[in-house]
Amino acid sequence: MIVAERKPLEDILKYVSGRKKVLVLGCGGCVSVCLTGGEKEAEILASELRIALGKAGHKPDISVRTVTRQCDREFNETVRREIAGADAVLTMACGAGVQLLSGMFEDAEIFPAMNTTFLGANVAPGTWEENCRGCGQCMLAETAGICPIARCSKGLINGTCGGTKDGKCEVSKDMDCAWYLIYRRLKARGRLDLLMTVRPPVNWARSSAGVKRTMTRKELA
Repeated sequence: MIVAERKPLEDILKYVSGRKKVLVLGCGGCVSVCLTGGEKEAEILASELRIALGKAGHKPDISVRTVTRQCDREFNETVRREIAGADAVLTMACGAGVQLLSGMFEDAEIFPAMNTTFLGANVAPGTWEENCRGCGQCMLAETAGICPIARCSKGLINGTCGGTKDGKCEVSKDMDCAWYLIYRRLKARGRLDLLMTVRPPVNWARSSAGVKRTMTRKELA
């Protein structure tokens, strides 16, 4: 079970500033269960955006869709046409869903409307790849949908270390360097300027790492 909370509206507005066609994409998975990112919440966010942007004199075309689970490729395929037609996609999935969408639709501008805060893993019967640490301070909008905290062996948030070689991590020649992947994706989007951002240290007090944390629906409301 993954729990996430919506980002502040002022942060989300920055992602869609100047956009003409925005898709708000809800998720019917975990964030729907905790009542923060499902169909109803996607409609609410779209309404809030229309009001806020309208007051600012900007009225983009904002549409809403909700898929069963954004962490499954087959469900994301059902909105391929809508994603291709939007110049900004606000996904209300957890960090895993944001990253899968960004990987499937590398040409699309996909932004997280949520902060992933709590992860509960089903450890059997299967093997899972961790792509999100639930830091509560999602930076995927700046790193092309690739989480450096989870996917960089050192958890670096300000660029690659000196150990990377030919796009591989010094830990293993079979492991991609997360920051090389970020660089390649940003370059393809013409957004290498984002690499110049200097990020402050992660405030781990806001994350689920290292502590046992319980959140209620009332706290997430």
